[in-house]
Amino acid sequence: MTGLYIGLMSGTSMDGVDAVLVDFTSPQPKLIASHSEPMPEHLFKGLQRLCQPGTDEINRQGRLDRTVGQLFAKAVNALLTKSGVSPLQVSAIGSHGQTVRHMPSLDTGFTLQIGDPNTIAVETGIDVIADFRRKDVALGGQGAPLVPAFHQEVFASEDKVRVILNIGGIANITYLPGDRSRVLGFDTGPGNTLIDYWIQQHRQLAFDEDGEWAASGQTDPELLQQMLSHAYFAQNFPKSTGRELFNQAWLEHQLAQYSHLKDEDIQSTLLDLTCHSIANDVLKLASSGELYACGGGALNSELMRRLSTLLPEYKITCTAEIGVDPKWVEAIAFAWLAMRFEQGLPANLPAVTGASRQAVLGARYPAA
Repeated sequence: MTGLYIGLMSGTSMDGVDAVLVDFTSPQPKLIASHSEPMPEHLFKGLQRLCQPGTDEINRQGRLDRTVGQLFAKAVNALLTKSGVSPLQVSAIGSHGQTVRHMPSLDTGFTLQIGDPNTIAVETGIDVIADFRRKDVALGGQGAPLVPAFHQEVFASEDKVRVILNIGGIANITYLPGDRSRVLGFDTGPGNTLIDYWIQQHRQLAFDEDGEWAASGQTDPELLQQMLSHAYFAQNFPKSTGRELFNQAWLEHQLAQYSHLKDEDIQSTLLDLTCHSIANDVLKLASSGELYACGGGALNSELMRRLSTLLPEYKITCTAEIGVDPKWVEAIAFAWLAMRFEQGLPANLPAVTGASRQAVLGARYPAA
């Protein structure tokens, strides 16, 4: 067994698969190589459709499960080619999968990720560790977020209050007060999902680069307060959310009385929804400290500027300052989760997810 692991991540934004090759032989994970495999348009549309209740779901899910698995395998093989590393040198692949339903708060809660790990294992020749979330749900937890355990391991500092903010499609925070027993983490609400959707619909762009379009608009205070009044934002943690709640239908309902607003004003308001919901939750945890951002939203300079205004007592920067490229943090976390499985070590934090106990997460899918 080597210290090399591959992590695969495709988040709520569904814009592609992030693949990383990581060396865990030292206390600080070392990123050896990285690769992003774009999501083909037809697959993106198929996944979006599957995320909404509809007809013929089982057949569509079965086909997409295999297709997403093939895309993940393609990302791994491109990563191996780029790095010059043989499949035999890699201990295992940690695959998050693509979430298509996340409903842990039902009477019988569940979370569902697709991207057949058997397909990944066969097409790469590497054992796959996958299905990380459902053990936590079986133990009464939310199954999310799982990255706070990794954040604690890599980013915690005994003498400092730190918040790790991951801004993907959904935003989540990890609170690291320097005391392991008090680590907290949860989803704050929308990250990029609504601002991406709005610019895709109105300007046919994949995302709002540097928040330039949002910066050209004026936030509508009434619309912002209406959206912030949603019960999720007042809910106590543990909590997690996704496209099941913050989606096109929810947004259209919110905008029903605001058709007079300019498109760029709505974009600005949606960006403020992300920023205010994050800042409100951060301030509930501590009035000052250090905040390190990662995920795609960390590269949005207008988002980061507005967040700095809302959190004046925080030092705000990205995780590169403490040793990990912000673009790859989540993918590295799933490589780490695969390593924890291999070592028989627990990987969830019950204070974060609400599970009844710690547990080893995931299942092995052998290549042989």
